[in-house]
Amino acid sequence: MVNRQPLPGSERTAEQGSTVVGQCDPAERIEVFVILRRQRQAQFDALMSKIEAGDPSVKPLSREAFAKDYGASPDDIAKVKAFAVAHGLTVMREDPAARQVLLSGTIAQFQTAFGVKLEHYQHHTAGQFRGRTGTISVPDDLHGIVQAVLGLDNRPQARPHFRIRPPFQPAKGHPVSFTPLQLASLYQFPQGDGSGECVGIIELGGGYNTSDLKSYFASLGVASPKVTPVGVDQGSNQPSGDPNGPDGEVTLDIEIVGAIVPGAAIAVYFTQNSDAGFIDAVSRAVHDTTNNPSVVSISWGGPESSWTSQSLQAFNSLLQTAAALGVTVCAASGDSGSSDGSGSDQVDFPASSPYVLACGGTNLSASGTSISHEVVWNDGAQGGASGGGVSRTFPVPVWQQGLSATSSHGGKTALSGRGVPDVAGDASPVTGYSVLIDGTQTVVGGTSAVAPLWAALIARINAAKGHPVGFINPKLYKVPGACNDITQGNNGSFAASPGWDACTGLGSPDGQKVAAAL
Repeated sequence: MVNRQPLPGSERTAEQGSTVVGQCDPAERIEVFVILRRQRQAQFDALMSKIEAGDPSVKPLSREAFAKDYGASPDDIAKVKAFAVAHGLTVMREDPAARQVLLSGTIAQFQTAFGVKLEHYQHHTAGQFRGRTGTISVPDDLHGIVQAVLGLDNRPQARPHFRIRPPFQPAKGHPVSFTPLQLASLYQFPQGDGSGECVGIIELGGGYNTSDLKSYFASLGVASPKVTPVGVDQGSNQPSGDPNGPDGEVTLDIEIVGAIVPGAAIAVYFTQNSDAGFIDAVSRAVHDTTNNPSVVSISWGGPESSWTSQSLQAFNSLLQTAAALGVTVCAASGDSGSSDGSGSDQVDFPASSPYVLACGGTNLSASGTSISHEVVWNDGAQGGASGGGVSRTFPVPVWQQGLSATSSHGGKTALSGRGVPDVAGDASPVTGYSVLIDGTQTVVGGTSAVAPLWAALIARINAAKGHPVGFINPKLYKVPGACNDITQGNNGSFAASPGWDACTGLGSPDGQKVAAAL
């Protein structure tokens, strides 16, 4: 009898509002990722400490050097393969750099291999999914080697953070909209078209129509960028024809990046909306030696509490990898204010990872070619607001030490965890982005638009410098004047204030100053 150990952080409870509607077919085949520990973890932690401190002597590692030093060890991979053989599972792929082994087998085989019971659940908003409760277990000889097992459960993990402008209401003043180029100009982006760079965009569903992109870029008078769809696992570019669905997210992201850096290549990683899919798509982007993105934009996420601890840690470890490789990751902070749509104060993940640039939202008014007024985006409960607050998962990073969050009732509290967001940009649908989705000219807002806006700024800066700026948080926090400080408004529980705040972070970009700070 093989002794087994529970996998730390793999506990799942039944999701509120979900019911078991049936058993899984034991013969159905599924694919599951096993994520392994990192080689030389202590050495890697020392490297990360330098990166977090903004040590200028640290240069980004090449993907090859990284794989050799900090990937999974051949011995660990061999143990997982032996385990697979013992349980009749097929090894579909092994990726030492990403520390992943992808296994394929039947539901029955996986239930035995990992000591779980998989059932079909129905949820009022998430629909039907395959789920489990309790913990995953692994044999003694894999204990400490396996860090996460993802894909047994395929419940939707994240939601896109975009909002289509509602029909005009005269009481609210006349809505305005901007093209991405107008915003790049208002935000003083340095000149350039991003030539030689690649921007990676992560999408958990939906798709884009090349005809939309062609018409849109032509209408702005910019060259059409090279857009490459990259299918991850079972994902692919599949436009649904519904601009209110994920197509809105996909098209918005590409149109913002492409308008501002038409000379950059854009790689769009399509995957399934599950924790396994999400993590694998980001992993594929970060380790992609073909497209080599220097910046990755993520406009999807979910409240920290909706993730298992194993998923959060596996994802966060991957975001550390991005920092070590010099890949900047921009993530939307959420569109549901300080609660992140969860009923109590929560921050959105992956924006709450200390290794991403978390992007919050503002409402922007311009007069001529300059910004006349910029406040926290908060259009009320129905209209959405900038996600932000204090992480309950991640400690205060070095570069946020000594900062406080200002409550909307007055009063400041020293940060007890990672503060979200880091920066902001125009996100209100009332002052939103003019885009073309599924043949329809429309105006969209949401922090979803801010992640690609910042990603495009970083692509311009990388192209001008001739090398990637990489993990920028420590540098930005040292030069807070590189952002336009937002001091008015709130996102529910938190208020804007001079300096960093939990609504708009350090503020919206002054592109020239950001470039100088980096």
